[in-house]
Amino acid sequence: WWHDRPNRMPWGFAMSRRIERVNELIRDELSDLLLREVQDPRLEGLISITHVDVSPDLYNARVFVSIMSETADPGEALKALNAGAGFFHRELKHRLEMRRVPFLTFRLDLSIQEGAAVLAHIDEVIHEDEAAHKGE
Repeated sequence: WWHDRPNRMPWGFAMSRRIERVNELIRDELSDLLLREVQDPRLEGLISITHVDVSPDLYNARVFVSIMSETADPGEALKALNAGAGFFHRELKHRLEMRRVPFLTFRLDLSIQEGAAVLAHIDEVIHEDEAAHKGE
């Protein structure tokens, strides 16, 4: 019946808001799991879930992580996260009151590192500019 009245049913808005809530919920629960439950030595350092992108059908979710560690290899940490995707899926099924919990794929998010590099470059330019003005 809703095919006859597409203007009266804001499906796009309602679905996008629902997906946003699911994204936030999964991000929060995964962050808690990483903090409290995971004991894998490959996952040392600061691992942040930057954002989650759930598909509209709720079957799949891409989980973007930022890995800040002096000693750990981000590639190995990402492999460990993807190897543990089944564990995370099972835990989310127990924690969330959802009919369908998406399957997870972890991806590296380099935006934090890139942002830090840009800020370091800006600081460098400012210091060079200050040094040039002192020499005048």
